[in-house]
Amino acid sequence: MRKSLRLASIDIGTNSTRLLVADCDGERTETLDRRMVITRLGERVDETGLLAPEAVERTLAALEVYRDVMRPLEPARTSAAATSAVRDCTNGPGFLDMAEEVIGERPSVLHGEKEARMSFLGALSDLAGELAEEQAGPVLVFDIGGGSTELIVGSPLPCPSPLEGEGWGGGCEFLITATRSVDVGCVRMSERFLRGDPPSPVGVGRMESHILGRLKPVIDAILPERPSLVIGLAGTVTTVSAIRQGLGEYRTEKIHHSTLSRRDVEEIFTRLASVPVEERKSVMGLEPGRADIIIGGVAVLRAVMDLVGPDEMLVSEKDILDGLVIDLYREIS
Repeated sequence: MRKSLRLASIDIGTNSTRLLVADCDGERTETLDRRMVITRLGERVDETGLLAPEAVERTLAALEVYRDVMRPLEPARTSAAATSAVRDCTNGPGFLDMAEEVIGERPSVLHGEKEARMSFLGALSDLAGELAEEQAGPVLVFDIGGGSTELIVGSPLPCPSPLEGEGWGGGCEFLITATRSVDVGCVRMSERFLRGDPPSPVGVGRMESHILGRLKPVIDAILPERPSLVIGLAGTVTTVSAIRQGLGEYRTEKIHHSTLSRRDVEEIFTRLASVPVEERKSVMGLEPGRADIIIGGVAVLRAVMDLVGPDEMLVSEKDILDGLVIDLYREIS
């Protein structure tokens, strides 16, 4: 059995900055601390091509908190990654210098394919042993971020005889067959198309046409057949699950591996798009800081489900953070 290491990962995204401290054996993660702060680092990056000083300040403040959280937990190593907002701006190196001063680790800027692979690795980390027995077709994992959406397709490899403690649930693994990163995310779509409060039907329609136009050729190219399982990651997806369940507060045990139907997503999209932001803030399960960009995120979710065609999808809290920890373990072991 592999030795477990205590490791940490930080995801510096367009909408939020997140932390995971976990014990990892190279295949799975056991969470010790997982937290998220909405920092909106990518605010107006789509328009200006620059990280705004206020956004940088918010993100560095979150990193200072995470540094203090990690200290008593004593992770052996930390993997910090920046994604779409830093990829798309011209003043990213200066931000990375400041982030390194705070956490003692220079964040790497993940290109879209690497970001996608880390998301897939995290999502499948506590599923693949079960799925290899049951899933005959490809699995689609998608991660809706603030600036981009990552799409990853994997197919199960033949599962050898179970060996306790080895592989993904008895040695079974998935082969990643395609990864794509598409510049449609909850912050980018909301800033670009949704000006009114509530947004105008014209703006919503233009946004939906844009999302479908960007996603359809990609999904057609990477999914030659209907997937046997679709797994959704990130805050938009978990928030929609919380709303569907009527949760008064965020409850991981209720959200992780819950399911969403196409009808659920359609009803929640229609409900949220028809009311002003102050009313969206009061919706049970919806974080107030996400209320202004949730419509853009759910529009992406809705488009993926419409294009891929599952009657139901799986919601996972295991995501890029877990993938970064597993990848770091494999790198240093």
